[in-house]
Amino acid sequence: MTDVEGSPAPRRSQRDKKQVKPYASGSQSPNKRKRNTEEDDQVDVQEMGDAEVEADDEDDADGVDDDDDDEPDTRPAKRKGKATALRKAKSKAKGPPPPKKPRTAKNTVPKLQKTPKPTKRKARANGDFDADKLATETKISADNPLFNAIMNPSAALQSTAEDFLDSLAQSPGAAQAELINCILRACGCNDSVDADEVLDYDGVVDSLDNFTEGLKQENSPIYPLTSKLPIFKRFRASLSELISRLVLSAADVGALYTSDMVTTLQTWVVAMSSSQIRAFRHTATAVALEVETALCQVAAAVEKEAEIVGRQREGERKRRAANKAQNVREKDLDGKAAEVRKRRAALAEYLKEIVDGVFVHRYRDLDPHIRAECVRAMGHWFTHYPAHFLDASYLRYVGWVLSDSATPVRLEAVRALSAVYAQAEYIGGLMNFTARFKPRLLEMAARDTELAVRTAVLGVLGAVDQHGLLEDEEREQMCQLVFDGEVRVRKAVAGFVGGLWNELVEERLAGRKVGEKGKERAGAKALAMLLVRWDHERVEEEDGSQDGSQRGVAMSTDIKGRTALAVEALWDDVDSASGWEGLLEMLLLDHSAGGGEEDLDAADDSIAASAKNTVDEAWRLTETEESVLLEVLIASLRRAKALAGTAKKVEDETLISDLTRALIKGLPRLFIKYQTDANRIANVLLIPPLMNVELYLEMRMMTAYANLWDDITKQFLSHSAQTVLASAVACITHLLSCPSLSNTNSTKILELEDELAAQLRDAVGGREEIEVAGFNEDEVLALGAVCARVCALIGTRDMCGWMEESEGGKQSCVWDIIAALVERGRLGYREEERMIEQGLQVLGLHIMWKTRSLPDAKEATPEDEKYMESLREERDSLLERLVEYAVGTQSNTAEAVKRAAFQNLMTLHILFCAEQTTTPDGRVLPTAALPLELDDEVQYRCAGFIQAAIEQYAELVEEGQAPGQEEASESGESSGEENVPAKGKKGKTKAKSPVLKEQPLTRTRLEQEYMFMGTISTFLRAIRAGAVHVRHSAVLLAHYGRLGPAFDLCTKVIIDSLREEGMYRENGDLVVDVVTQALKESFTLVLDSIVRGEDHVVALAKQLGQSFMIRGAQLSIVKKLDSQYIVQTHTNLLTWINKKARKTAILFFRVLQPLLAAVDSRDALKIKAHMDQVLAQAKIEVPPSSKIWEPQRAYEKKLSSIMAKDKGGAKGRKAKGAKSAAMVTSDESESEPELRPAEEEPPAPKPRPKPRPLRRQRSPTSSLSELEASDPEAGVQEHIEEGNGKPEAEPEVQAEHKQEQGTPMNHPRPQATYGRSPT
Repeated sequence: MTDVEGSPAPRRSQRDKKQVKPYASGSQSPNKRKRNTEEDDQVDVQEMGDAEVEADDEDDADGVDDDDDDEPDTRPAKRKGKATALRKAKSKAKGPPPPKKPRTAKNTVPKLQKTPKPTKRKARANGDFDADKLATETKISADNPLFNAIMNPSAALQSTAEDFLDSLAQSPGAAQAELINCILRACGCNDSVDADEVLDYDGVVDSLDNFTEGLKQENSPIYPLTSKLPIFKRFRASLSELISRLVLSAADVGALYTSDMVTTLQTWVVAMSSSQIRAFRHTATAVALEVETALCQVAAAVEKEAEIVGRQREGERKRRAANKAQNVREKDLDGKAAEVRKRRAALAEYLKEIVDGVFVHRYRDLDPHIRAECVRAMGHWFTHYPAHFLDASYLRYVGWVLSDSATPVRLEAVRALSAVYAQAEYIGGLMNFTARFKPRLLEMAARDTELAVRTAVLGVLGAVDQHGLLEDEEREQMCQLVFDGEVRVRKAVAGFVGGLWNELVEERLAGRKVGEKGKERAGAKALAMLLVRWDHERVEEEDGSQDGSQRGVAMSTDIKGRTALAVEALWDDVDSASGWEGLLEMLLLDHSAGGGEEDLDAADDSIAASAKNTVDEAWRLTETEESVLLEVLIASLRRAKALAGTAKKVEDETLISDLTRALIKGLPRLFIKYQTDANRIANVLLIPPLMNVELYLEMRMMTAYANLWDDITKQFLSHSAQTVLASAVACITHLLSCPSLSNTNSTKILELEDELAAQLRDAVGGREEIEVAGFNEDEVLALGAVCARVCALIGTRDMCGWMEESEGGKQSCVWDIIAALVERGRLGYREEERMIEQGLQVLGLHIMWKTRSLPDAKEATPEDEKYMESLREERDSLLERLVEYAVGTQSNTAEAVKRAAFQNLMTLHILFCAEQTTTPDGRVLPTAALPLELDDEVQYRCAGFIQAAIEQYAELVEEGQAPGQEEASESGESSGEENVPAKGKKGKTKAKSPVLKEQPLTRTRLEQEYMFMGTISTFLRAIRAGAVHVRHSAVLLAHYGRLGPAFDLCTKVIIDSLREEGMYRENGDLVVDVVTQALKESFTLVLDSIVRGEDHVVALAKQLGQSFMIRGAQLSIVKKLDSQYIVQTHTNLLTWINKKARKTAILFFRVLQPLLAAVDSRDALKIKAHMDQVLAQAKIEVPPSSKIWEPQRAYEKKLSSIMAKDKGGAKGRKAKGAKSAAMVTSDESESEPELRPAEEEPPAPKPRPKPRPLRRQRSPTSSLSELEASDPEAGVQEHIEEGNGKPEAEPEVQAEHKQEQGTPMNHPRPQATYGRSPT
């Protein structure tokens, strides 16, 4: 309290204290929470809010409804307890606008207060709290008892509130001044008001203006709500608690209705909430919202009291009907009802005042924290006083901020809606609101940028669906999120999907009497139906060209990963997802057979018997559903095994054993059922790796184990699909990894190898000259299948002995046969493409396996020498074919063969690279005895191959984009985003479209990208290993930013190589060559209009700039390339771009700017001198106001700023030049003047009153730059002839020059004639 009014009455209450009520926050009942409990959860709001709005801490006039000046930058410290404080801030609400004159007649004596009795209250323990220390640390005066109580963690705030109410009853003015001063301290303001000023409602604005001016003088005033100081950690919670206790206690004793406390508080906080100062605005808003929340609790209690009194009066009326006379109790009830109505009216006035004076303006504040405060408070009001606030006039505010640009605001809006739909009794009034904002909620659930928002919205939509307010299409749209890539989204929608699954099961079993097994099978059928239905639309979009019979097959392979994600999410909510035993039994049934009724409970539960049962229509599967259910079974088995690994050891072994026993019985039947379907058998082959095969030995079922080997081998030898072969090889590898079954494994793998060799020899058909022999279509397919099988198996197993086995020369070995088949690659038969490709892979893998067994050259025996010579011969013969097929000029090789040959060529040169002959510890590698070097000519051909592959893939990328994709993105960018600055959409849109509008990649497109990146990564590895020279990396760098993020990752490896070459190997010329060549080729794509915009070239320049230096801590330059090479890079590029005489070439100066990071002042001077020389030689003068030349001026300005670091005068000259350039008008850049005919004489220009002097005499060639300044579409003239000192120009251009001469607004400076009329 201030000392202006003298010492107020004693603060100690003289009456008996009632039992102190424990404090409850705005979101809880007052009887459930004490002040010392844990703070409210500070989930996603604080995590995302502090990071997202860090840049918004500075206030400006846009943040306030009034058009005031910006507040000085007083960026507060980051707040830790922000979410708690914001949540509690909702508990305050105020009434109507304060009257103009103070009402002092009513606040002398509380109406219902009794005479206090002189009693003493126990002193509070202050602990270690020191008010003077607080004032020193925070620079906030400690002269306010209420503020000190908030800061004191040991203070009893209930007692503080009661003491304040006692003081309010005895000295109203001083008490209210103390309350307002507490709010000022909470704003970080040390000014105070006295008892007279606080009640002078007309002078509130003037007083706040004075406080604002004083606060602006401080450099960084402390702002408790957002301060990082530890002492303010619980400030927001304590402030919220004190305000809530004040309002609730005032309502209990009647001071809320008999005093001016609320009116005075409203007057000040409403005015402060519109302040220019963010500290005032934020704190006042928080206080007002906390008051409103507390008033909501009071109003709800009053409403309940009014309801009780009404029922009591109605009862008394019924009793009076018999007595015919009004009794005393009825009169008392009438008086009580009148008093309750009076309190309701006062509370309604208070509530309306804060909503209209604070919330309506601050919910759209510039500061996202304030907006989030308002929305969170509205959510609390919905909870505490739904009868009043669950109305369309209040709900619309929450609906509007669903499109807010700040994540915390959107999150609070969604949480507020969760509270809304949790109150079923008010759902009738939410119909219109739901219909209006339901599309936005669905959009947020599918595409919001923050996971927290998406999961919260899914919870709201689930509540909406419980009230039956979602259409079937909208429910389907939600359920499709079970395939989402984010695990939190899938888990959030799992409960909703579980509800739909239960409904469908009940629907299919309607009118049927079935047991548990029937319900289990109906559940499996329902799950398959739902997965097919939700994924059907995506498959139609991707595979629209396929017919109906192929569509199911495409889905069964494409849905594999998606089904596993869905099963993981639905594991706890859908019983069929976790019931792998029931799924296995379901799949063993013959769903193609007709069925009648059966007693499922009486049927045999064995799997064998279940296959004999006819299938009921309630759970009969279609072909597509059966494929999907097989995927569900595999995902369920994997999930069950993964969960078993986290359980105890005994439980783990038990579950794996049960799983294996069931599969031992069921797996053979699955092989028999699906052996003709390549896609399904590929999925069945995923099951054996999940089994504990040692259980075969423990159960003495070796015959069954041998049969399992036979089943897998049969599928491997009878199918040629890559997925089947890969799955079969994975099964074989799993079986071979069991040492206790090695005898059976050895026998079976030898049988498989013998069968493979026999298949290969049979496919060749005993032909002598395989290289030129003729093969029919069936033989080509058979040979391609055999080569694919050998390639799949040799990729996981050393088969060198088998490859070279010739049975003593009785027959050709596998190496010779496959090598002969590979020789047919030069013929270019497209039918043999797969055969040649797989053959090359087999030969390359054979060389790698053989190299793995290469002996040490120093300890080589004659036998080892023979082994090395054999390896050398095989390698050299293969390399000869690889070079011919990949980069040769004579053979007519197919594309797939070229790609395979190139990859194997690079891989072998990496393996035998002459620069990689030692290990890091200095040991000589065995491959050092067989070094390889790639000829320069072959390297250039390889670079050309990569260039061709890039161009081919770029065409595929461009063809895959929708024609109207960019236009749609421009209009859809701002859908519903009210807080996006308009200036962000100004100007021309860029070529690339936003991420949200990109179409999903199809399976074909993903396969193309996979093959392309396989080729690129192989070439990149060769560069990194030294097999290919670094200079050839420019071909990759030139396409940076054009082919997707996977391709752009290659840049980092190349940058590391360039940095190593330039700074550690003193090879700066190489760095200059690569950087220069890469930027030239990249910008040439822009000049040739192959790529729209220069943004990707600028991004490449930023990456290449890192090769000039090595940064250390805090981005300091630790080491950099020699300055002469950096200068050489700039001069080479400036000379090159000068030859590209067109308007687009000027944009290249934007590319040069990122390369100046490592340039010092002396180098900048050299670069600038060279640039001036280049421009002078081209006879080009840069106009100071043309927008076309803005990149050049920015480049020159950056050079000047670098030079100014060591030259003090340069800075002044630069600033002066910049100012003069800024003063020049550039109307010609905004709108082009209309051209007049050349014959028309332009009017004479009016003389300028004060023309600016020319800085230098313009040469006759300056007409070119003036032309560009006046016409942004005019390009740099390609060729200037120096006849008699004037440029060659067309008559139309000359006419335009004459027009410019007669339009002084276009050129503010008086100048000589710009052009000469043609003569």
